[in-house]
Amino acid sequence: MFVGFEIITKIPPTLHTPLMSGSNAISGITLVGAILAAGAGHGVFASILGFLAVILATINVVGGFVVTDRMLEMFRRKG
Repeated sequence: MFVGFEIITKIPPTLHTPLMSGSNAISGITLVGAILAAGAGHGVFASILGFLAVILATINVVGGFVVTDRMLEMFRRKG
């Protein structure tokens, strides 16, 4: 968390949107890993944890895209 804060404060504001897109891609990789963990079939407890990981990773990915869309909306011309 502290590393992310340091990175964000040191880059120009025009690069925040591409940085958000990159972090969304990493979140997508996390979602794929959660899906693989949920379907691995290593017992009921592991499947439940995998399912929870899928839900949380999906919320993370969707939230990231919503925030990125709002940031891009600031740069669109009105009218």
